[in-house]
Amino acid sequence: MSNRLRRGASIAAAAALVGLGSSTADALPKEGEKAPTSARLEDADGRVLDLKALKGKPILIMYEHKDSSQQNQAFKEELSKLAKGDKYKATIALAAIADLTAYDFWPAKGFVKDAIREESKKAGTAIYCDWSGTFRGAFKLRAGTSNVVLVGKDGVVLFAAEGALKPAARKRLLDLLKEQVEG
Repeated sequence: MSNRLRRGASIAAAAALVGLGSSTADALPKEGEKAPTSARLEDADGRVLDLKALKGKPILIMYEHKDSSQQNQAFKEELSKLAKGDKYKATIALAAIADLTAYDFWPAKGFVKDAIREESKKAGTAIYCDWSGTFRGAFKLRAGTSNVVLVGKDGVVLFAAEGALKPAARKRLLDLLKEQVEG
């Protein structure tokens, strides 16, 4: 085998190993495990989201990249119907988080902050910024896709999924949210 072929085979083997390491089984927090509590983010105006401060509340994490923000639109619509009741708004902590690692440089960061402010107004909720990827890393989320995680009042992961949620997964998640709110 020539050096060129050996080198190509080595590169292919290394790429395969890297691919194995990023499988979806390793990419999400496991249901039943304690959620990280050291994660801290800010919105475009510097307001802090500190997960430690939310202890005792169920936390619904929607972690998305601009290219994946529509993947769970159906779930977001179902959630907005549920959130019309004050009981849900007061009980559930919604952590809408944008993966902004590709924009953590000047002058892009300023433009992106402006866009995040506008999206927050449209959505009617604060969108928090993960500029460095530390939140994504703490929760073992995969970049470039929509990630949905529900952390229960006790700090344990109740639900974790990536990509577009199928109807059965959406129903299960909504049922878990109802259980957290209504007991």
